[in-house]
Amino acid sequence: MPSATLIAQSVLSGIFVGALYAVLGLGLTLSWGILRQINLAYFALTFLGAYLCYQLAAGGMDPLATLLVIVPAFFGVGMAIQWVFARFRVSPFNSLLVTFGLTVIVESVIQWIWTADFRRLESSYGDVRFRLAGLYFPLPELLTLALAVALSLALWAVLRFTDLGRGLRAAAEDGSIASAFGVNQRVNALVLSGVCAALSGVAGVCLALSYTLAPAQIYGWIGVVFAAVMLGGVGRPLGPLIAGIVIGVSEALTMALTAPSWAPLVSFALLIVVLLLRPGRE
Repeated sequence: MPSATLIAQSVLSGIFVGALYAVLGLGLTLSWGILRQINLAYFALTFLGAYLCYQLAAGGMDPLATLLVIVPAFFGVGMAIQWVFARFRVSPFNSLLVTFGLTVIVESVIQWIWTADFRRLESSYGDVRFRLAGLYFPLPELLTLALAVALSLALWAVLRFTDLGRGLRAAAEDGSIASAFGVNQRVNALVLSGVCAALSGVAGVCLALSYTLAPAQIYGWIGVVFAAVMLGGVGRPLGPLIAGIVIGVSEALTMALTAPSWAPLVSFALLIVVLLLRPGRE
């Protein structure tokens, strides 16, 4: 049996990984639950954001300061994607196919510019580790956790307490009734799509701070983030955070107690159990 310290460190690592799952899943859950679009392009944008962070940081820019460039740019990209979807009336199923194609295109562009070689962001953040009660707290993971909690709570508050949030929720429930009460669905959808893409940019910076990058890794994150989104409930900003941490801790404990090869089975086993017990859940 592993030591208590190893178990505690594994739980802590699982929380950090779960926070990254949450940031990666925020855009997907909002797009899927409110806009009725299963947008896989957010994963490609996440990696594009990670590579842009890597490139800008290599030029001397602080990795966190790259958010000032990446977030507005990706907001515009998200609005452009939504405009195309609205213009051609892309259905939910077709959105899955179209955005998968966009993901492949973005992956090819990344590979063309940065090649398929592994890239690692070297920054002052990566060397900072805090120690408390025998446990290590790496600064990049702490930043990811703080961003995940802050963004999830902020989006929850916006959807619950603002006119924009009420309009988005009303349109998701019944678009025609919402329009009759003056909700501008077109503008709201553009704004939300832009926000979702911007969230992918934030996730990309978090990814670059903690992980080695390679274009083909895009597809490795899709399955577990999908599981976190579905376990947390689509359209719920706090869902990916809670489900992501549950999955992350479960994976970390599985690796500590058994073998690392069993860890990928955890998220899908949890998803299957939830779907069997609550088949009506989205």
